[in-house]
Amino acid sequence: MCIATAISLLMILICAMATYGAYKQRAAWIIPFFCYQIFDFALNTLVAISVLVYPGTIQDYLRQLVNHLIPPIFYKEEVMSVNPTCLVVIILLFISIILAFKGYLISCVWNCYRYINGRNNSDVLVYITTNDTA
Repeated sequence: MCIATAISLLMILICAMATYGAYKQRAAWIIPFFCYQIFDFALNTLVAISVLVYPGTIQDYLRQLVNHLIPPIFYKEEVMSVNPTCLVVIILLFISIILAFKGYLISCVWNCYRYINGRNNSDVLVYITTNDTA
């Protein structure tokens, strides 16, 4: 419980840092949130790969999940009687939708970082023009 609380507080801190960095236009404050998003995307990609490599473990996982979390009034038998190949396709479709959405969010944060970094960059050429003929 202590570890879960510490991770939750750390995630709140990282999200607050990203919000503050975007509001105050400080690009360095967005980097921890961006790194978290990349790490989360990599973990979800590994889950998708494990579903592809070990499709038989999904039935075992669902069997454990159904026995412990789903009350008996829900469709326990129907969930367990689904064709394993169809189940793998459904889960991979669901994971790929989630990965596409996470990729989009990573792109949004990266574009925000580049925008703030570009605004704070002082490499803009300044031309001074005067009417002085001397």
